[in-house]
Amino acid sequence: MTHETGRVPSAAEVADRLAIFDVLAQHSRGVDRADGDILKTAYWPDATVAYGSFNGNAHEFCDILPGAIRGWARTQHAVSNIAVDLRGDEARVESYVTAYHYRENDEGPDVEMTYIGRYLDRMHRRDGVWKISHRQVVMTWNQNADATAIWSGPPFEGLAVASRHPDDPLYALLN
Repeated sequence: MTHETGRVPSAAEVADRLAIFDVLAQHSRGVDRADGDILKTAYWPDATVAYGSFNGNAHEFCDILPGAIRGWARTQHAVSNIAVDLRGDEARVESYVTAYHYRENDEGPDVEMTYIGRYLDRMHRRDGVWKISHRQVVMTWNQNADATAIWSGPPFEGLAVASRHPDDPLYALLN
């Protein structure tokens, strides 16, 4: 069944969509905090991914990604334009991703990399739980530039700065 644009969903469909949105949010959280345990919560153990440089078991990818993402001082993955096609216990999900990466560089200017793309996910509901069964990443565009970030002084004085697991302020909030 394909999605009828504008049709009012049932309460069960709304619940399914919210669960799917939660999976997408947890995935971004796991990536940006470089926390493989959180990242794995988005995938079934038998899930696969097609990330270009890694194509294979999703949980193996979740074990590798935190080390790779730590090569960037900070990242932020924002997911939007989420289109969900529910098919019983399966869903086809397209979401847009904008990912910002900041790399510190002792040899020259810091680097800002912006990545624009989409996630094409097949998700399955098992025993009332939605998770990704397969993810394909599609690149739309990227940009690398010398950084222009300001890390101290007004208006940023006193702000907490994002970090990785377990040092990010998120973990104090969750405890």
